[in-house]
Parts: sequence; structure tokens; C-alpha cells
Amino acid sequence: MGEVTDYLATLGGPDAEAARHVYSVAREVAPDATEGRSYAMPALLLHGKGYAAVMAAKKHLSLFPFSGQVLAQFADRLGDFDWAKGTLRFTADHPVPDGLLRDIFTARIAEIEAKTGTRPASD
Repeated sequence: MGEVTDYLATLGGPDAEAARHVYSVAREVAPDATEGRSYAMPALLLHGKGYAAVMAAKKHLSLFPFSGQVLAQFADRLGDFDWAKGTLRFTADHPVPDGLLRDIFTARIAEIEAKTGTRPASD
């Protein structure tokens, strides 16, 4: 098992399902992502860099794309979500739409690839 899998096993109810779904979309967008830790959080890593993490708090879930720039690119689409430059807060009752998740993850991948000098896998 990995860090993310172990963390998800500690969650229950709607929060667990919502967190699993976000990780599922993240893995869809970056199938080569691996489980590990980033900033002391269980996270998906891409090319050794933090790519995505979801953590449960008492009243919400937080998505961490490990970037201070990614979420700002989508400010016009974040609507009534509570967010700051590195965190997007949501609930199981008010999840982040899949299309927006895919766009956030795609933008983070582009950042990672630019920083690491890696390129997307070609078909």
C-alpha cells in the first residue's frame, strides 16, 4: 500500500468517497503519478514533485495542487468555493466538478514538466 491508499483507509462516509473521487480523476490525468508524501501530506507525486493531495478537515476537504499559481488560473471558475493560492476547499455535498479538476491537474502537470524538464509521454 502507499501513503494515499493508507490515508484514504482512515476516512469514512461521504468524505472518503469524495476524496477517492478526486484522486481517481488525478490518476486519470496522470496515470504515472505515484504515492508518496509532499509537505508532510500523503500525496500523488509526478517526477518526484507534489502533484495532488486531498486532506479532510472537520468541516471540509482541501485539495492541494502544490502550486501557488495553478488555482489562480481558474479563479473565474471557482465560483463559491473557498480557496487561496495553494488550497481549494470543498465538501462532499459540494464537490469540485470533474472538468475543473482535470484542468487543475493538467495545469499542475505543465508546471511540473516545465520545472523538471520532462515532457509528456507520447503515444
